[in-house]
Amino acid sequence: MKIWVDADACPKTIKDILFRVAEKREIAVILVANQYLHLPRSPFIKFIHVEQGPDIADDKIAEDCDAIDLVITADIPLAARIVEKGAHALDPRGTMYDQNNIGQLLSMRNFMDTLRGNGVETGGPNSFSQQDRSKFANTLDTFITQRK
Repeated sequence: MKIWVDADACPKTIKDILFRVAEKREIAVILVANQYLHLPRSPFIKFIHVEQGPDIADDKIAEDCDAIDLVITADIPLAARIVEKGAHALDPRGTMYDQNNIGQLLSMRNFMDTLRGNGVETGGPNSFSQQDRSKFANTLDTFITQRK
């Protein structure tokens, strides 16, 4: 199993959790981004730099991940691609995307995108909280424990 990270928008606190998990559990964590990142030296942490442009990092992750892998992303269309492929996706706030919820989440995302496109103020997500961090860490730990 590998953990793929849609790293451009991933919060630093989540990356830090993933770095610790990579070392402690000896799991490959692969960060994909269109800008260079400062990463700790580790045989378990890898970085893939992709060109600037819409969905290039998403395409790389979707193409290269396997069904046994986990993808960390807040990007619902990417999560839908991952779930469709048979892999697993986890939001940085701790929500696991799966066959049971991805259709509804994608529909809601598309609806909100249409509203924003028509000039409706929809607001943004809440600030990233300690509770989000804890939920992510717990969900990640449960996922890894079930797979080992």
